[in-house]
This record gives sequence, structure tokens and C-alpha cells, in this order.
Amino acid sequence: MVSTLSHIREIERVGMGAVSPRDAPVVQSWLRCLNDYKLDPTVAQEAYIVPELKLREHREQAEELIRIGRSGLETLFNQIAEQNYVLLLSDARGVTVDFMGDPTFDNQLRRAGLYLGSEWSESRAGTCAVGACLVSGEPVIIHQDDHFDTSHIGLTCTAAPVFDTLGDLTAVLDISQLRSPTAKASQQLALHLVASTARRIELANLMTRTRNDWVLRLARSPEFLDVDPDAAIALDGSGRITGMTHGGFGALARSMNLRGLSTRDFLGQPISQVFDIDVDDLPRFMRGRPNGERLIQARNGLVLFASAIAPAVNLRTSVGPEPRLPRALRDLSGGDVAMERVQARAAKLSARDIPILIQGETGSGKEFLARAIHDSCANPGSFVAVNCAAIPEHLIESELFGYAPGAFTGANPKGKRGLIEEASGGTLFLDEIGDMPLALQSRLLRVLAENEVQPVGALKARPVRLRVVSASHRDLAELVKEGRFRQDLYYRLNAATLSLPPLRDRTDLDWLIGQLLGRIEKENGEAYRLDKDARAALLAHAWPGNLRELANALRVAAALSDGGHITLDCLPDHIFTASAPTAADDDGSLRRALSECGDNVSALARKLGVNRSTIHRRLKRLN
Repeated sequence: MVSTLSHIREIERVGMGAVSPRDAPVVQSWLRCLNDYKLDPTVAQEAYIVPELKLREHREQAEELIRIGRSGLETLFNQIAEQNYVLLLSDARGVTVDFMGDPTFDNQLRRAGLYLGSEWSESRAGTCAVGACLVSGEPVIIHQDDHFDTSHIGLTCTAAPVFDTLGDLTAVLDISQLRSPTAKASQQLALHLVASTARRIELANLMTRTRNDWVLRLARSPEFLDVDPDAAIALDGSGRITGMTHGGFGALARSMNLRGLSTRDFLGQPISQVFDIDVDDLPRFMRGRPNGERLIQARNGLVLFASAIAPAVNLRTSVGPEPRLPRALRDLSGGDVAMERVQARAAKLSARDIPILIQGETGSGKEFLARAIHDSCANPGSFVAVNCAAIPEHLIESELFGYAPGAFTGANPKGKRGLIEEASGGTLFLDEIGDMPLALQSRLLRVLAENEVQPVGALKARPVRLRVVSASHRDLAELVKEGRFRQDLYYRLNAATLSLPPLRDRTDLDWLIGQLLGRIEKENGEAYRLDKDARAALLAHAWPGNLRELANALRVAAALSDGGHITLDCLPDHIFTASAPTAADDDGSLRRALSECGDNVSALARKLGVNRSTIHRRLKRLN
């Protein structure tokens, strides 16, 4: 093994442009460590284990993948355990969310970072198999002194990426040893094993997530077609591509003889544009037919063996597939038309790295929507919410951007990471963005344009990569006209705009009452029942405070109820003073009021001081 000093000197020579005999992925990673992350090869850093609470968050987000991949991981570990390998499954941020190893060596493994909760991102640990794989998206061996940090040069690590059905890198599978033979070629079998296991996890994930779709398995030879195919593609009932394994994307790209495409470029495309089959042909590729009859030809002539698995339910329709909303977005409404339009747009936008501006009245649920968009992303990362109106103006700069040690009097001597940097790899939610001081708007614009943040008092900027969702109850376009909001920042933030309807205009209010009351029941450990008059009062109120006002009213009502029975007497007084019509109104009284206005909805709305849509909505409920 090389000495620490010679290892450092070699990295420095590579940094100055010297040619290196090492593999290209190693050299490229070294250069990223020096140039992008500003890591110092002379400073050895111990392996970093994230705190227990943080680890729990990472594991909860990766829970389904861990469950789906468990069988494949156990099979792989049984193959390698006798050679003293440990197995790590890391999420898209490089944190180990699943681990298998010999408990006899727990202390050594933990010190080396080969343990549950270890973070192996390149920016944290330097050149390593997990970090290099996260950046390149390719299987890689980082053997002994390939590592950037001298504290890791005794390790050998081999990793392969795991992609989700939409083509996004969602995890990295790594097998490592504390000690190994000197020759890097000794890890070629390890590379094959970890890559094939990653491929099987991708297939299991596709099969789990597309139970109602056709799945077309592809292989270059028939022997493993039904048990270990090279690739798989999911198709809806009309024959359009809904997802694929990473190998599936490669097979399609090769079949079309095209480069520079991603998995998402194939999503929604009919299979007939790629192969010479249609959805009606899929049954002839099902198991039980001779292999010689299960050949599929691409449009450019490439021939592959194919095996089709029918959906659990036949969803074939003549009008194409229904959009499938992620669970987080699906739970935002109970059938309101305006909200369904917002949900459908949000689902499409969550799959893209596009800045989103959410507009809506105070209390209408802008942060709920932002969190739902975040949770619907393939690799969500952290969600960091910043209320620009709630942070004092003299503190907002240091809170957002952080500060260097000794940046100002009273500062933490160790400095502080800002909220923008905390959100790197995830979502930054800027609530009430219209209240951000003008002086800070230019700094935020630079973060979005350059993907870097410079803490207060720091000499160098730090790289960040994040998804930005902002929100405001104010008309930002008007603020731009008034010179109170930067026009360039406005256009940077609202690449897409989602407008939330106010609660008084939503037709699913009864459903929302049930949802919020259900949450209160869980919080209090008690069941509640709304009587007819109390429900009518809640449905009749105009809700100027929107969801926040409704939630508070229900909490008060729950606290004042006897035995969980919520009556009119339990509701806050303001529910009755601003209701139109009042809580005592029933079907007949509203119709009488409308009749007195000559059946003119506009006249009744003016008389009651509400919008026409409010009257229409209440008439619809009474009907």
C-alpha cells in the first residue's frame, strides 16, 4: 500500500493537470473533490455517521425500497459474507439506510464508515464508490488508494446504481471490505454481483409499482428471460410506456439507435413506435409459449427475446390512461374541480426540476401543497420551509445564507449553515416570498442562477442543488410594477404557477371537515361526531381564514364538546356573525331568500355580501 504522503502528492499532480494511469472515474472524482468541493487531501476526516433522528428520516423515506430490495440484498450478502464483505444500501444523498455485516467487527466497521447511517456523498467523504456512483450513475470500483481521503485508503468499495421506474437514481448498492488483495482486478466479480443485484432490485420495484400494467421483459438470450431479464418495460392498457428499469431504457435507446435520451423521453410513448408490436400483440409473448415465438423486433432491426406479464386488472380503454396522482397530492381534495386541476398540474411538475410559484389567500393550504409536491418527487431529499414574513429583517440574511465563524458580534464561533444550504439536495419552500427585502432578492437570484450560496463573511461560495417552491398571498406581478420585487427574480421563481382556490369556493368542504376532524381525533385520542345543525353552520360559513380558520374552529369545537358530541354551542362565536346564510338556515330559508331576490343569484350575493360562487356552491350542497 502506498504511503500517505505519496498519495497526497499524486492527487496534487492530478489537480495540476498531470496524466494519471488510474481509471477515468477515479481521476474525474479527484478533480471534483479538488475543484467543486474544495476538499484538502492533506486533511484526513473520519467517517461521518448521521444523528439518529436524521437517520430515521432517511430510512422512512427509503422504507418501500428497503422492503422491495430486501430479498435481493440478503441473497447477495449470503454470497459475499464469507469473504468478509459488508453490504450497504445508500439513498440518493449517500446516507446508508440498510446495512448487512458481521456484528463481530461492528466497532471497526463503524469507525471505517461501513455502517448504518454513514454518509458517503463525494462532497462529504471525497472519492468513494457510493459518491462516485451517485454522480456518474455508473457501476464503479474505488479500490484502496483510489480513495481521495487518506483515512479510507485501506478500503475497497464496489457500487452500482439503482434507478426508479422513471429513470431517476434512487439508491446505490455497495459492497466493501476493510482489507483486500492489492490488485484492483480482484474486485471484478464483486462488480458483477453488485450490478446484477441492482438490476434485480429495479425489476422488483417495477413489478411492485405497476401491478395494473403490462410488463414486457427483454433479454438478448432466452435462458434467463423469465427469471433474470436484461431489462423490463411497463405498459398501460393502451400500450403506452409508463416506466422501465434502467436496462430497459438502454435497450430502447439501442433499439432506436439514438443517444442523448433519458428514460423520461420514452414515458407516454406507444410501444409501437419502438418495437413492431401493439398492445394487442402482448398476450402472444406470455409465459408458456415456445421461446422461438417470443421474439420482438425493434424498428431498426434489433431482435430481442420478450416475455409479457399481464396486469392484475385489464385497464384497456380507447381514450388512453387515467393520470395517476401520487398519494401526497391525492389527499389534498375530495373531488373539487378547481383543486383537481391544481393536483394534476402539480403531479406533472413534481417530476421536473422547475421552479413553482403557489398563489392563494392566507390559510388556503400553500405549504400543504408545497409539501405534497416535494413528497411526490422521485428523490425528495429534505424539505426546508422558510417564512420570509416571519423572520426579522436583520436576521433573514444570516438565517437564509448562513455565516462564517466570527462573521459578526454574537455569532456562533463555529459559524452556521443557512437554510438554503440545509435544503441542498431537496426542496426549499419560500413562503410569503413577496415580503423578502429587496436587498436579499438579488442574493437569492444569484443562488438560483449559479447553484451556489455564499455565507455571510465567507470568502468562497458553496455549491447547492435544490428545488425551489415559493408562495405568496400577494400579487407578485403588481409588486414588480411597484418596484418592490425584482422582475428577474419573479420570472425565475414562477416558471410555473399554481393557484389555490379559497375555501369558500370549494365544493368538497364537507370532505375537508371530515379529514380535519379525523386528524384532531388522532391528536386527542378521542372520537367526535358533528350533529346536523353544527355541520350546516360550518358549511354555511364564508371562511375568510380558509383552512387555518376551519382547523381552529374544529379544535375549539372538539375541546368544548361533551363526550365527543359537537353541537352548535361548541362552535366559535364568529362562525355565526359572518355566515351567509346563518347557521339556522335550511333548504327552505335559502330558497326563500333567493325567491325574494327574484331568483337572481347576483342580487342575493350582493345582499349577503358574498361571491356568486358561494351562493351556487351552497345551493348545490342543499340539493
